[in-house]
Amino acid sequence: MEMKVLVKRLRDGAILPKRGSLDAAGADLSACIDAPLTFAPQETKFVPTGISVEIPQGYVGLVFARSSVASKRDLAPANKVGVIDSDYRGEILVTLHNHGVAPRTIEPGERIAQLVIVPYLAASFEEAYALSDTERGAGGFGSTGRI
Repeated sequence: MEMKVLVKRLRDGAILPKRGSLDAAGADLSACIDAPLTFAPQETKFVPTGISVEIPQGYVGLVFARSSVASKRDLAPANKVGVIDSDYRGEILVTLHNHGVAPRTIEPGERIAQLVIVPYLAASFEEAYALSDTERGAGGFGSTGRI
């Protein structure tokens, strides 16, 4: 199943998101920069994509790392997963972080992250004085015996 998502180019040289294969869940986001951009070790920078999107109501855009850029070059979104709400119309910026010990450089037009569009359930939150009991209860972080 395919969904149409409107994309607006905000800058010259902006590249529309593109899926790498027919069944790819994510569409690549590309750096819209005028010159190579170098990240010192442990440095974080905002990287413009030059585009904005119109995500349909009831859906959210999630920005994930591109596995090859993250695993081979230590560059991944600083916030791990970026969230683009359906009412946001600003430029998509990817906050890349260099997790490595060597400087890393991205080039203009380079694919730097991937965008996945997924449905979500809108929740309303209501205060309660008690919650239902479960076998696990309040056990967290390693409480199930599986790390």
